[in-house]
Amino acid sequence: MNIKRITHQLRSADASEIAEAAMVLPLVLMLLLGIIWFGRAFNIYSTIQQAAQQGAITAARATCATCLCPTGNTCPPDATVDGVVDAVMQASSLDPSQIPVNSNPPTPLSCAGTGLPVPCSTTANITICRQALLNSSTSSTQAPQCGIVVGFQYPFQLNLPFTSLNMQQIILSAEAQSRMEN
Repeated sequence: MNIKRITHQLRSADASEIAEAAMVLPLVLMLLLGIIWFGRAFNIYSTIQQAAQQGAITAARATCATCLCPTGNTCPPDATVDGVVDAVMQASSLDPSQIPVNSNPPTPLSCAGTGLPVPCSTTANITICRQALLNSSTSSTQAPQCGIVVGFQYPFQLNLPFTSLNMQQIILSAEAQSRMEN
């Protein structure tokens, strides 16, 4: 009788452990998938931020060593800036053709001191604002700095089954600025 009772206790313990594992494993799996997908979203966000920063740096540099970018046609054209953004994105296996129309373009103020927004150009859904006021400081010790602002958005689709976030598309925004070299 004693052996039967021990065998019964062992079987009931195994069944309860299996039931506990069946309840906990889906939650652990969802947590692991969430970490993976949010990690990928962060990776994409940092990549598009880097692409915007490299685009702004490129746009702020004159095409010749003795030229000043703000004057004349010495600044790189928008197509060159788009090419730099595309190259950074492609280096991380992101498709630049997925960049949507920027629903929240940058609206920096003009360096001319008018208080009006800078007219910006948009090519390949990347917004480039030249002659933008980068610091709106009213301090008398700090001179206003002019530069370039580059901004765009990129879609990311979460894939978390059995959650309300499944197949939700998130629009990640990137905006960077660079001071023009004088």
